[in-house]
Amino acid sequence: MYIAVSGNIGSGKSTLTQMLARHYGWEARFEAVSDNPYLEDYYRDIQRWSFNLEVFFLKERFRDLLAIAQADHTIIQDRSIFEGVYVFMENNRDMGNLSDRDYATYMELFEQMMSVVSYPDLMIYLRASVPHLVGNIQKRGRDYEQTMQLEYLENLNRRYEDFIYKMYRGRVMVIEKDSLDFQHNPKDFAKIVDRIDQTLFGLFEL
Repeated sequence: MYIAVSGNIGSGKSTLTQMLARHYGWEARFEAVSDNPYLEDYYRDIQRWSFNLEVFFLKERFRDLLAIAQADHTIIQDRSIFEGVYVFMENNRDMGNLSDRDYATYMELFEQMMSVVSYPDLMIYLRASVPHLVGNIQKRGRDYEQTMQLEYLENLNRRYEDFIYKMYRGRVMVIEKDSLDFQHNPKDFAKIVDRIDQTLFGLFEL
């Protein structure tokens, strides 16, 4: 199986991905953040580095999807290629950070990739308010994230809502993150596991 964990910056994707991988014995795949050569430049000058950043992420996620398609075991992925395109890329375009030429090139590349990849068996969407996201971003203390504008997070949240509820055609489980602390509260994590068991394996009557 292929499971994806989606959500805005600071929603807890990486933490939940790691915890679910450990619980189920799944292989976890994470976004290339520390190894991304464009990320710090992007947050310093979004317009200049948007195309470079988005193409790098697209390349990395496509490489992961090819490996997932060949795997004989379950893989859980921190952020999918779909939200990378329909949330982050579209948001950068709407903000005027990409030219029409760059956007057309990127989307043609993405559409060619889609001819050889499949939707996840389940996408878990961590839905969080902007204040919740800001609190988490401040706690983890990545220097390049501390100057992130609230408007940027708000725009991404709106994009996520459109993507999950209007555009995405696969199976989705929505988790309201503001009311949960699955990292520190075992009962909250157990609630998520019960929902996954019901959805994937039909083990619980919820």
